[in-house]
Amino acid sequence: MGEYAKIENPIARVYEAGKMDFAEGRIREPGKNEVQIRIRASLICGSDLHIFKDRHPAVSLPVTIGHEFTGIVTKTGEAVTRFRKGDRVVVEPVLACGECDACRRGEYGYCENISFTYREGDGALAKYFTGKEERVYHLPENISFEKGALAEPLAVAVHAVKRAGVRLGECVVIAGAGAIGIMIAAVCKKLGAKTVVISDYSVPRLRMAQELGADIIVNAASEDLIERVMELTNGRGAEKAFECVGKESTFSQLLSCAKMNGLITDVGIFERPQINIDASSLVKRELRIQGAQGYCWDFDNSIQLLEELPLEKLITHRFPLEQVQKAIVTASDPESGAIKVCVIPEE
Repeated sequence: MGEYAKIENPIARVYEAGKMDFAEGRIREPGKNEVQIRIRASLICGSDLHIFKDRHPAVSLPVTIGHEFTGIVTKTGEAVTRFRKGDRVVVEPVLACGECDACRRGEYGYCENISFTYREGDGALAKYFTGKEERVYHLPENISFEKGALAEPLAVAVHAVKRAGVRLGECVVIAGAGAIGIMIAAVCKKLGAKTVVISDYSVPRLRMAQELGADIIVNAASEDLIERVMELTNGRGAEKAFECVGKESTFSQLLSCAKMNGLITDVGIFERPQINIDASSLVKRELRIQGAQGYCWDFDNSIQLLEELPLEKLITHRFPLEQVQKAIVTASDPESGAIKVCVIPEE
């Protein structure tokens, strides 16, 4: 690791597979429409783990990481009107050009030049962050800084569920009980899904998923997900399915779990993007496949749900910023029991 104690604003980065250090991050003065934030809590995301292994299909090393975070406003630009020093905030880390067709239609999530703050050197595993006012949200007083940092991954789950159009009374099956899979289960149940089934190899994660909304948990090490879903639905299959792992095997499973005209939404990041599937099932059973990435106008809903759901239970481990390598190794270790790992810069 870099000499952490000697850097004014140490910002964690992955410089090669499995190795991190600290770069010197400027404590940048805010522009006229920007807000400077002292970071209070930052969570490690599944995409950070793909980057740590140098297996993220859209990110090249070296790169700073961290984009799920909260903090306190320390300075504001002269044109900022919604925030003042001392405000508690959470940040939406998307960067959109504002000029392409999608942006002009207000669909910034489909921006032709979309990026994220961490990819541009503004990772949130740091002490300070400066960003645009339009991407900053007030954090309610009744939500802790740690729980508030879940707003970003929860927005991913909210966006996926919205795209899938989950409705009252439906059966939903989810492959992968990581943080996103568990959140999707919680949101689907909140929206009135009748039966939410989730599968994983990790018993602690499955138990957490059940605690937060899943009706049926399937241990992939000893149970067959397809058989279980068919038993529950009298052979019809599930209306909606979510792939939250990023593997060929789980994607193929969900093709068999979905009912006629069912919808499979891929949320997982595939480290190996080329997969083989039974394409004939798409025709024979008129299955539908779509992807869900990020969010677009979903943060307000996410913050609202944070007030209503006990998602703070997902945060299982905490580390100071100087131990970020240990934090990400813990998050990567399936034996650690980690679901969400929080990195807390010292006061």
